[in-house]
Amino acid sequence: QVQLVESGGGSVQVGGSLRLSCAVSNYRDCVFAMSWYRQAPGKEREFVSGMDSDGRTRDADSVKGRFTSSQDNARAPLYLQMNSLQPEDTAVYYCKARAVTNCPSGLFLRHYWGQGTQVTVSS
Repeated sequence: QVQLVESGGGSVQVGGSLRLSCAVSNYRDCVFAMSWYRQAPGKEREFVSGMDSDGRTRDADSVKGRFTSSQDNARAPLYLQMNSLQPEDTAVYYCKARAVTNCPSGLFLRHYWGQGTQVTVSS
């Protein structure tokens, strides 16, 4: 199984910033397409930033101009820089990875999720 390790969540006040990170701890030679999702209480999990299912790198409209995902290279950790945080950004943030190339064949069968990290924004 692909192991994703997330870190960087926490509690901030409105207008604050946080930086999340996500790294694949195994399969170091495998290239993954990675992205960030979030799930607020009582809501469905939604795409936030990163590479979507069509292979395009983009940000969700709700975070455009405030959040940015970055990755130094295809095997490096994925980061999510979150600025100007608002109470509606409060959620558990998940990293998702799907195998792209140079991976054992069995890894292409599904997507993989991190354990989630809580982000709480208070006014």
